[in-house]
Amino acid sequence: MPDVQQLPSPTPSHPEEINSTFEMSIGPYFTMRASARITPAGVISAGITTAAILVAVGYLISSTKGRRPLKRWDGFIPKSSR
Repeated sequence: MPDVQQLPSPTPSHPEEINSTFEMSIGPYFTMRASARITPAGVISAGITTAAILVAVGYLISSTKGRRPLKRWDGFIPKSSR
């Protein structure tokens, strides 16, 4: 297997950009590499989005607490129709 040349890292587009790299090898034939980058504004917007989703799901769950669950048909016949 030929060696892979490492390219120089590009200049960050944001002065406070956060970079992360990950490399995993399983045996001599499988190597996985991953990299990610994010800005502080991206971290804040991801947090706001997560909070909004959790608030919406919490509202949906709390709105169903007072309701009786639906019963599925098990051959149940009410006493009034016998």
